[in-house]
Amino acid sequence: MDKKYYLRSSEWFGKDDKMGFVHRSWMRNQGHPDHMFRGRPVIGICNTWSDLTPCNGHLREFAEIVKRGVYEAGGFPLEFPVMSLGETIMKPTTMLWRNLASMDVEETIRANPLDGIVLLTGCDKTTPSTLMGAASVNLPTIVVPGGPMLNGKFRGKEIGSGTATWQLSEGLKAGTVSTKDLLEAEVCSARSAGHCMTMGTASTMATMVEALGLTLPGASAIPAVDSRKKVMAHLSGNRIVEMVKEGLRMSDILTREAFENAIKINSAVGGSTNLIIHMIAIARRIGVNLELDDFDRLGSDMPLLLNLMPAGEFLMEDFYYAGGLPVIIDQLKNQIHSKAITVNGKGICENSKDTPCYNRDVIATLDKPLKEKAGIAVLKGNLCEKGAVIKPSATSGELLKHRGRAVVFETIEDYHARIDDPDLDIDETCIMVLKGVGPVGYPGMPEVGNMDLPEKLIRKGIKDMVRISDGRMSGTAYGTVVLHVSPESSIGGNLALVQNGDMIELDVHKRSLNLEVSEEELQKRREAWTPPEPVADRGYVKMFVQHVEQAENGCDFDFLKGGSGSEVSREPH
Repeated sequence: MDKKYYLRSSEWFGKDDKMGFVHRSWMRNQGHPDHMFRGRPVIGICNTWSDLTPCNGHLREFAEIVKRGVYEAGGFPLEFPVMSLGETIMKPTTMLWRNLASMDVEETIRANPLDGIVLLTGCDKTTPSTLMGAASVNLPTIVVPGGPMLNGKFRGKEIGSGTATWQLSEGLKAGTVSTKDLLEAEVCSARSAGHCMTMGTASTMATMVEALGLTLPGASAIPAVDSRKKVMAHLSGNRIVEMVKEGLRMSDILTREAFENAIKINSAVGGSTNLIIHMIAIARRIGVNLELDDFDRLGSDMPLLLNLMPAGEFLMEDFYYAGGLPVIIDQLKNQIHSKAITVNGKGICENSKDTPCYNRDVIATLDKPLKEKAGIAVLKGNLCEKGAVIKPSATSGELLKHRGRAVVFETIEDYHARIDDPDLDIDETCIMVLKGVGPVGYPGMPEVGNMDLPEKLIRKGIKDMVRISDGRMSGTAYGTVVLHVSPESSIGGNLALVQNGDMIELDVHKRSLNLEVSEEELQKRREAWTPPEPVADRGYVKMFVQHVEQAENGCDFDFLKGGSGSEVSREPH
């Protein structure tokens, strides 16, 4: 053991005084022997397990596997729970609670005798929230992604969790899917532990973490129930002890170059638009200047190499068997920062050098990509003065340039009440506009931007329409959907001023989104506009709406930019 490295935990366990007695003696009631308290790195295992978070339901077992690895490497593992966020369960949206969970992680790490951190993640927001919190403390940190479910199997075909939800929902409206079909698919689509096995937000977040260098190579795509995921957890327990001894902190890994790599790799795998908000929030916590325009500048011209739903046909299990993310990284070795350091101390491309691909139907090559240009486009215009985003690879190409009449829904309740009304004045050339679903308005910016089309149009065979909102959409979803419009409608952005019958022009190639209404008319509407009533008058939600920033700033709280560091100087007694 290198005696030069500093153990933060020694401030708790290493003193022979009253406070040393207090800190050690109460820990001893769990049966820890003397040698655990002297000279061993204390590793905090941050567990987002919860029965209410189905994607993370297996992480209780994984914590024990990580502990074995920590013990084996000479560390002292101590597991702690934090707020868990179940995307498929929580109302009104887990995004409302992401910042709260990040604060839980940050303050739990800071307040306790921890030298290094293992983050056990899975469901969508459990990854960015734990990363945001850990980044604000900046200790040596490694991530163990929980892994995707096994492929869904339904009537001889594979179906993808999340993506199948939208497909079946459309089929139900069209009359081609029965409620019996829906119930059978319900059982078949989620047949093992793990998160969505499409390239939805959970898989995107796991891919992002590996691309940032915070996991061991190849960790993100291993299915949750594959024994090799357990091996990766054990090895991560080994490695975090070494990281503490080496003094390899999050800030050494989360550099500007690492974020640029993650943007490009996300484009190459067809990742979710939700990545943008979470990456910006993480970057602001660690002190890296990351802007909305970076995602377009760096990622929009990247080729699509991964043939995964919703942009393709395969699923995460197939991705892993084909070779996983190291294959993608090796393909991109001349387009990314190859020497960006990762948790094993090596450069990202060194880890992936000459990784073989076992299925070129799943992972394409640079000289023969699935699409020449993928990624995410950032739009600007008078309807989104601070930006909006769209994922061209998930759209109907013919709608990337479109001019149409606005059909406006003032709230999500208004949308649900009228969307399937046979008398709704709408056709396939119209543009659906949904207000009041931004960070402040909903509150929490839910995944409702991919609005279901009107039943009468689905029955006509219409598959896609332009949809615009200040909300988000699930990474498992698809369509010509403009998201994250900023400033949002509930704080007086121009989206709030759109009226039925207004003409809107979308031109993704020119990166523009404009409302064809004069500035004079907009000013009249602005003067007549009344802000909506506050969505809460107490508690956390009140704090959220008062302090949440807009999408281009990552929807973090205005008082959480940067970090608090790891030092806590005052004693409890």
